[in-house]
Amino acid sequence: MSFLAKSKGEVTYKDISGIHKWFLIVLISMGSSVIYTPMYLKNVFYEPLMQGLGCTNADLGALVSCYGIAAVICYLPSGIFADKFRMRTLAWIGFGGTAILTFIYATLPSLFMCYILFIGMGITSILIWWGTRFKVIRLCCEEDEYPARIGVSYSIYGVAGLVVGLINAAIVAAIPVPATGVTMVLVFLGVVLAVMAVLSYVFIPDFKGEIDTTRTKFFNMADYAEALRTPGVIWACLAYFAVYCVYQGATYTTPYMTAMGVDPNLVNVAGLIRTYGIGLLAGPILGVVAARIKSTKTILGCFIFAIVCLGVFIMLPQDPGLGMVALALVVVFGFFTYGAFSIGSSPLSELGIPMRIFGTAAGILSVVGYIPDVFIHTWYGSIIDAQGTAAYNMIFAIEIAFAVFGVVMLLLCLRAVKKNAAANAQN
Repeated sequence: MSFLAKSKGEVTYKDISGIHKWFLIVLISMGSSVIYTPMYLKNVFYEPLMQGLGCTNADLGALVSCYGIAAVICYLPSGIFADKFRMRTLAWIGFGGTAILTFIYATLPSLFMCYILFIGMGITSILIWWGTRFKVIRLCCEEDEYPARIGVSYSIYGVAGLVVGLINAAIVAAIPVPATGVTMVLVFLGVVLAVMAVLSYVFIPDFKGEIDTTRTKFFNMADYAEALRTPGVIWACLAYFAVYCVYQGATYTTPYMTAMGVDPNLVNVAGLIRTYGIGLLAGPILGVVAARIKSTKTILGCFIFAIVCLGVFIMLPQDPGLGMVALALVVVFGFFTYGAFSIGSSPLSELGIPMRIFGTAAGILSVVGYIPDVFIHTWYGSIIDAQGTAAYNMIFAIEIAFAVFGVVMLLLCLRAVKKNAAANAQN
């Protein structure tokens, strides 16, 4: 099949060219970075956005919280959507709907209208689009290739975020009026999302087995029951929860270095390496390792290395002279936490989940896995406010507890994988 030819009828990944498959992986991976940029624009352009909207710090934070609440509510049903609708349909509507809302956001409307827009983007980016994030990648490869593919996907995600972020920064820097700069950034993002919507409609084929056409009910508790009954799914979800807790904990290594009194330039270097450089390597490297020894074992190894790093952080004297040691430790810790996060969903592909309910299982995984967003930053922030520099040892100790919990869940998951393999061998 030609790369440019639109598929007729249902296909499998074997029926489309290698270029076509990688184009889809790149498209979805880039999209997973760009589609969430408008909602989190304050992370980069805090003051310009606040000036443009004419709101307070609390208002700006409330907008993101509003989106976060909508997202948590939508994660679970997004799995149903992923199993009931074609990936092409969800992708182009999700991209296109978010693009339209982003264009409206670019007018910098009233705060009340922004609340409505952020709830709407929770629907378009999570309820409609989120299910495509993992399922399209899974549909483009063999089951045992998924860990490597999802690892590469997260590297593409990081590159896209970096490139788009630099373009956005250049736009704001080139326009003297901050509010106008934010408007142009949002217009740019809306255009990119609209282009992705068109590309999704044209190039994502109808995959064989992506939906179960024999079931007429849209919401079927039997799908959730079947997913949860699959041995190991609950353990995989709880393991992903632990992965995300430790991954988010890695962000506190940068202020930790500042608290140590490390040179600010060295801290900035550490932050850039941890945020961008590590992701370009950790995802594909650990994805390849996971393809060879299974993702469950790979994530287990990442947890063990993370526990060692956290222990060293706790024992390391808070001496500015040890700045280079701390930097090296941050890089190593970041490698294993980002790597574990990039393949964190992979155990699902090892549990023998039928493709027709894979989206449902991914929805359950997302709800459980991303719960830390609701509490962990507020919790750690309150600890720092109360204890100052001494808080970091407590935070690292809590992270060790999460990692140990993750190890236990992965061991249970690994046992389920072995039982599943033994059962399949007998059939």
